[in-house]
Amino acid sequence: MKKAKILTVDDSRQNIDLVIGTLGSNYIISVATNGKDAISLVKKGRPDLILLDVMMPEMSGYDVCRQLKSNDLTRDIPVIFLTALDDDDDEAKGLALGALDYITKPFNPKLLAQRVKNHIALKDHTDNLERMVSKRTHLLNLAQNATIEIAGNLAEFRDPETGLHIKRTKYFVKCLADALKSKTNLPEYPMDESTIELLYKSAPLHDIGKVGVPDNVLLKPGKLTPEEFNQMKLHSVYGKDIIQASEKTLGTESFLSIAREIAYSHHEKWDGSGYPQGLKGNEIPLPARLMAIADVYDALTTKRVYKPAFSHEKAVSIIQASVGQQFDPILVDIFQENEQEFKAIAIKYAEPDQPAPIVPDAQVQSKRALHQQD
Repeated sequence: MKKAKILTVDDSRQNIDLVIGTLGSNYIISVATNGKDAISLVKKGRPDLILLDVMMPEMSGYDVCRQLKSNDLTRDIPVIFLTALDDDDDEAKGLALGALDYITKPFNPKLLAQRVKNHIALKDHTDNLERMVSKRTHLLNLAQNATIEIAGNLAEFRDPETGLHIKRTKYFVKCLADALKSKTNLPEYPMDESTIELLYKSAPLHDIGKVGVPDNVLLKPGKLTPEEFNQMKLHSVYGKDIIQASEKTLGTESFLSIAREIAYSHHEKWDGSGYPQGLKGNEIPLPARLMAIADVYDALTTKRVYKPAFSHEKAVSIIQASVGQQFDPILVDIFQENEQEFKAIAIKYAEPDQPAPIVPDAQVQSKRALHQQD
């Protein structure tokens, strides 16, 4: 069995020798005679436990503990104060700083050995639980991701024209969200790593409601009649209802809340002319505004039954022309700043039979692509 590593920090050689004599046969002992050296040793090699004196020159044990506990990389290393300070207030201060134990000198070697053994065992147990939880979480995430992909693919397989649409759009959304996170001057557009992960996971469900659209409408090779288009528009409502039903099991605080917002509102338009609710401006949830740009860009740059694939440049110009009408102006600015990354994603996940996307004069098709994006 691998020996645990203990760092003992004390400015007295005699005290260090006592610790080594007590623990050296069962543990790997490293030594520091001052606080600065202790911090340096911890950075070089993480110990399993630290025995820490309080009264040391330049940097006290309290200061060392405070610094260790303020660092995410070292805060969970168990610290035991081993000190001549035997006042209750001193002990309370040490425990308040995050130490697990407080032992006064002169110490009983047997008691020190047993308490160190107990704390090492507790740490091993905690570490094992964390590994088990991490593994379980990883497996649950894999299952969640697979379920989301299956659900998303269910809708896409009903509309075989869209192919790798799911994969491209989730990367487009992530690209925009990553860029938005770096914009510290936009507090009204909050974005962090956890939200980006939820957006990435939720994006594939944006068209899940298409499972409720009749085949004669969804798969029609020609232009939709007004009545058929009204039927097609209901996919956003169906998507919301499908996801909302699952939220009853997982709760409204799950990733499905973002998925619902995207599915229900990604066809809303900035000027209020979209569907299904006719939301306007910031009334449209931010996740849906992000997906709107991703969805339209993909519809423009891929072949559809009603249009050939447009060039990247053509798609960018169409989106730019729709600023303030269909799209959030701030998000379009971010899209323009990152349009080359969009192009790279489109190329990387292009359809196997995708023709060269060069359509210099496609005003009619572009209007329909905006009107009937997938």
